Amino acid sequence: MTTDDCRKMELLLQADLDGALDVGSTAALAAHLAQCPDCQATQAALVGLSARLRAELPYHAAPDRLRRSIEGAIRPAPAAAAAARRWLAEHRARWALPFGAGAVLAAALVLVVVPRPGTDTTDSVVASHIRALQPGHLMDVASTDQHTVKPWFDGRLDYAPPVKNLASQGFPLVGGRLDYLAGRPVAALVYRRAQHVIDLYVWPSARDANARPGSGEHSGYNHVRWTGDNMVFWAVSDLNKTELGEFAERWRAAQ
Repeated sequence: MTTDDCRKMELLLQADLDGALDVGSTAALAAHLAQCPDCQATQAALVGLSARLRAELPYHAAPDRLRRSIEGAIRPAPAAAAAARRWLAEHRARWALPFGAGAVLAAALVLVVVPRPGTDTTDSVVASHIRALQPGHLMDVASTDQHTVKPWFDGRLDYAPPVKNLASQGFPLVGGRLDYLAGRPVAALVYRRAQHVIDLYVWPSARDANARPGSGEHSGYNHVRWTGDNMVFWAVSDLNKTELGEFAERWRAAQ
């Protein structure tokens, strides 16, 4: 049965599909989905539609000049963004819109209320990892063979992500998926350590001039980031800091 909470979650489902949720909202959505079959069905329908569109429609990367022009046009002024956030906080509890109207409002709010993806890469990457842990989100291609996973990205990305299998070192490759960060498609390689999932996000360093090596913890998840071969790498997992650091070291050293 659809409840007021479900109607609010419809807004989050739309934003989630666009990769526009922060960590807190992602966790709240995951908790609701765990106990709501109706919203699980809605999510499955949206994910299925998105997958069909990605598979059937061609993807063309926007030129950098066009990307900068669009970002500049939609970037809200600080005062307007602050006012929008206050309005959102005051009216959140009253939202009970039908699905279609909710989708339109969600799309509008993403431009005004939600911080632009990329303003906090750590938050975006961790939120993406949490979304991926929901049933049916983890992998688009399931394989332990790097020669199967790597070609899968051909035609889906405008770059070729490096793929390595560290099974002999205790970090087996299990698949990959197409994900979205900062409004662009990126490669997400999926590894395991015992029962722990490791997501390794890869994108060209030319698109992230501020990338710096480092590590940290965010919302209960550890992350390690580094650069190499003109790529940026972010590894995220609930694996302990020491073992995730070992994964990063072994990945960099592997041929």
